Amino acid sequence: MRPEQLGLQAGNEDSEWVSLSDLMAGLMMVFLCIAVVMMRSVMEEREKIRALAVDYRDNQLAIYHALHDEFENDLPRWGATIDKEKLAIAFNNSDAMFQAGASEMNTAATKVMRSFFPRYIRALKPYMDSISAIHIEGHTSSEWGGDTGAQTNYFNNLALSQERSRAVLHFVHTLVPAEEAASMRAMVAAVGYSSARPVLHPDGREDAEKSRRVAFRVITDSESHIHQILEEAL
Repeated sequence: MRPEQLGLQAGNEDSEWVSLSDLMAGLMMVFLCIAVVMMRSVMEEREKIRALAVDYRDNQLAIYHALHDEFENDLPRWGATIDKEKLAIAFNNSDAMFQAGASEMNTAATKVMRSFFPRYIRALKPYMDSISAIHIEGHTSSEWGGDTGAQTNYFNNLALSQERSRAVLHFVHTLVPAEEAASMRAMVAAVGYSSARPVLHPDGREDAEKSRRVAFRVITDSESHIHQILEEAL
């Protein structure tokens, strides 16, 4: 092969290598652009999810502060407490509201409910669009008269907690205007938990007195928030 042919062949090979390197550089730029676009999209989705989570948190806090501000001065004299995380106002030692082992509210309890419940609903009204339910929860200690065993105690207390929560629900219904009765039936429910959710002392022992309680708990529409977050993430 003549020298000029060898030079021509070498030049063609160099040209092919240059073209290949240009192609690789172009592909790298394309991949880089795709990666940048994808990272930006992920960051935007994360920001949307964060905004939804912040909105949910802020709504929870707003409900808590509305209840706290309304009842701050009343809770101590009622022997009641408010749980910030659960949005629950608990009337502790429900034996002070009922005769021992009975479900009929006493005069003191009805007086407290007459003051409490209308103000409770009024404080929640601005947030009703985000509330799926209000539960009146009956709780008991694990104790029951006589040595009947843990399981028998549980079911005896279950019936008692359900009867007490229903009694409170029935009474507060009498405090609601007739035109609001239907929405009350749809929104407010009575639930009995027996001794399944005891209040504990710091050392882990059951606090029997505080375990016996009736609580009004706000159930926010967290399910729709979770669905919205998942839809934004997909």
